[in-house]
Amino acid sequence: MDLLDKAERAAIAAHAPLAVRMRPTTIDEILGQEAFLGPGKILRRMLEADRLSSLVFTGPPGSGKTTLAHVLASHCSCAFHQLNGGSASVKDVREIIASARARLAGADQRTLLFIDELHRFNRAQQDVLLDDVENGLLILIGATTENPFFTINTPLLSRSTIFEFKPLSEADTLTLLRRALADADRGLGRYNVQADDDALAHLARIADGDARRALTALEIGVLSLTSQAHPTDRPIVLDLAAAQESIQAKALQYDAAGDGHYDAASAFIKSMRGSDPDATVYWLARMLAAGEDPRFIARRIAILASEDVGNADPRAISVAAAAFDITHRIGMPECQITLAQAAIYMACAPKSNASYMAIARAADDVKNRRTVPVPRHLRNAPHPGMAEQFGNAAGYQYSHDFPGAVSPDQDYLGVDKTYYVPTDRGYEKHITAYLEWARKLRTAKDDQ
Repeated sequence: MDLLDKAERAAIAAHAPLAVRMRPTTIDEILGQEAFLGPGKILRRMLEADRLSSLVFTGPPGSGKTTLAHVLASHCSCAFHQLNGGSASVKDVREIIASARARLAGADQRTLLFIDELHRFNRAQQDVLLDDVENGLLILIGATTENPFFTINTPLLSRSTIFEFKPLSEADTLTLLRRALADADRGLGRYNVQADDDALAHLARIADGDARRALTALEIGVLSLTSQAHPTDRPIVLDLAAAQESIQAKALQYDAAGDGHYDAASAFIKSMRGSDPDATVYWLARMLAAGEDPRFIARRIAILASEDVGNADPRAISVAAAAFDITHRIGMPECQITLAQAAIYMACAPKSNASYMAIARAADDVKNRRTVPVPRHLRNAPHPGMAEQFGNAAGYQYSHDFPGAVSPDQDYLGVDKTYYVPTDRGYEKHITAYLEWARKLRTAKDDQ
């Protein structure tokens, strides 16, 4: 039976995609992730000390999470089991736990359980793992493309070390492609491929850090040319045109409901706030290319127009309102021009958060301090008795009856409090000057 299993595994491996065949078998073969796999870094130290504990790998597809799990299993000489969070059941987990317990008692061998797409395990399924991960019966390695702090139980996270994988750099992807072309056993070395540098550079760039995508495109490009040149005949030339055909358009990594959405939106907003129109229009283009709802983008522009531009440029809110209306009316692709105009306007506008801070301070006082009653002279008096008996509106000074339309000695709040503090930027410097002028008119009587 074991011989049959080996034969089956060998047959499957022989027909596996290039990305599977070229998976590294040692730590030193793994490209990228130097932050925790480089010399002296934490995960390498854990391996060298033989102190591997439960781990959670998070990062984009094709960054090496599954590969590293397999390498770790072989390095620590553990029994290895693999499950997929989308298809495995609690029964599957319990069976592995039972075998791990028997193996540890009988052969003194630990078990490493790798769960791909761990975020697809529901809370109850994750809870099944807690005790055995904590007592060391299982070394759990969970891989996820989602934010683990939102998708994985806090008790399970507290028992694990989290490692964030980054997309491969273009240089690392190029190294991987050349390695596959040179490897005659697992790679494409037997095909005698002559790959142009610009063709490999194109694959590395468009793969966007996804090793699986780069290797798949390389395999498609080479195998699609084998009908034109036999492996033992003349060389196969992989030029730029063939590379472009094999990979087609770049696939953007963008989770419309998760971190990709919020991170890109955050970068977009902060670029407008930071007065960088180039970064602003890049993040706008990225969100639109990934299929983001343009109305969501228009809403963010409108919010920023008041929150971060405010009265430093009062026209900004009109631009934002027009952009929102046009986006709603015409949609993509034309509205991207309108969104670009509005976003660039916000990035180039003078900035003030004085209005935002004013309402925040006032709201805090309304919520947390004693409620200020409306002063009697500002109250409504629709019935004569309200004025005669309660004094409503008594003593109110109609502003237009006074020089500059500013009534002297008129108190509009009843307490001494300043909420709005305009800046000296943009139009707010004129507001500052007007408020100072009005203050002088209001206190002129006291100065006499």
